[in-house]
Amino acid sequence: MSPSPLQHLGYWRRLICKRAPGQVVVQYTTRCNARCAQCGMRVTNAAPRVTLSKDDVRRLIDAMAERGVASISFTGGEPMLYARDIAELSRYAGAAGIRYIRTGTNGYMFRHHDRPDFRDRMERLADVLADSPLNTFWVSLDSAVPEVHEENRGLPGMVEGLRKAVPIFHDRGLYVSANLGINRLTGGRGVVPDAGVPFDRDRFTEAFRIAFHRFYSMVAELGITIVNACYPMSLDTGGEQNEAVYAATSTEGLIRFTPEEKAAMFRALYDVIPFYRDRLRIFTPRSALLALMRQQCGLDKGVFPCRGGIDFFFVNAADRNVYPCGYRGGESLGKMWDLDLSALDRRQICEKCDWECFRDPSVLLKPILNMIENPFTFRSKLPGHRDFLKVWREDLRYYRACGWFDARTPPDMQQLARFKADPPVWNTEQDPPEGLGSLG
Repeated sequence: MSPSPLQHLGYWRRLICKRAPGQVVVQYTTRCNARCAQCGMRVTNAAPRVTLSKDDVRRLIDAMAERGVASISFTGGEPMLYARDIAELSRYAGAAGIRYIRTGTNGYMFRHHDRPDFRDRMERLADVLADSPLNTFWVSLDSAVPEVHEENRGLPGMVEGLRKAVPIFHDRGLYVSANLGINRLTGGRGVVPDAGVPFDRDRFTEAFRIAFHRFYSMVAELGITIVNACYPMSLDTGGEQNEAVYAATSTEGLIRFTPEEKAAMFRALYDVIPFYRDRLRIFTPRSALLALMRQQCGLDKGVFPCRGGIDFFFVNAADRNVYPCGYRGGESLGKMWDLDLSALDRRQICEKCDWECFRDPSVLLKPILNMIENPFTFRSKLPGHRDFLKVWREDLRYYRACGWFDARTPPDMQQLARFKADPPVWNTEQDPPEGLGSLG
């Protein structure tokens, strides 16, 4: 489903006014049934659990539509504990004119794939989701090794169940996305050094290259065609970041990285993505990785600020309030239906976190917003603009070849083939070699 002419007009009107098409992440519930070490909402955490009412969400959606929001994401907790509610609210959002509607799951329903009723259960779930305007449905995966992922999540057999369910979803015209929450177990145990191990940039970069190669290979083998990377949502053990209102965060070493480690990790992902662009629709923009890499190295401060609190927002299930994002828990903006977008400070610069659903689009939109502001000087506001703009333009060409990642359409393999890269020179099946790779 393409945006209507009126929707296109609304998007361009926002851009001309130097605003990005808005997006809101709605935390529908804090209930969860998984044991993920990296998340404060894990089932073993004895915290109060809340779920929004459908009436509250309908009111939220009406307020979003009035404010020109283009995208809504339903998250949790585990949203698929309320699959029928999410489908119903997705239909409401679509009818209200919100174009991009997303949700996902920890994959708990893919367990017990050997039971006689498995196919029936998957067909019913696929029917429920397909009968809605969802254009993204993601499944979270932590590791290229199924046993490692399932142990961390407490969801045995989930990956094999996902493998069996993917064709059922495809038959209903819904192409599942894989969401990688980057962590030290992405490539399996012993690939990426543990937290606290002395940092060797070359070895760390190469270790993550191998981890990402293994992950993308596993996703392709599962039959999944869309994949995204969620950058580590780690917290400092003290300080203002511990005010995060979104509890899918952690101080665990599993997802805690130093700035030097993050820069190497982003470089590894930047290097690996081209080798899979001809067979997977990879949402992660390399231009954003380039920007984040430089930021972690202390460069380009304030050049690529997040649009959180300007055009992007987070709605907290506990109090129903709007926040600039899930990290800035000390900055409640009140209720969505009372929010005056014109009163917000558009000059604010925030680089506190690497939450990809806000940071990636912020980087992608930066050259467009700069160009609208002044088409003659916009390049001068992008350090190293030749390299950045070259990568940015390639990202946009690739996004177009991916059909803008619409989960209701199959991949166009002929278009993706244009992005085929030569095979890597390192052996991804072996242990990380010493001394290879460089941030350069």
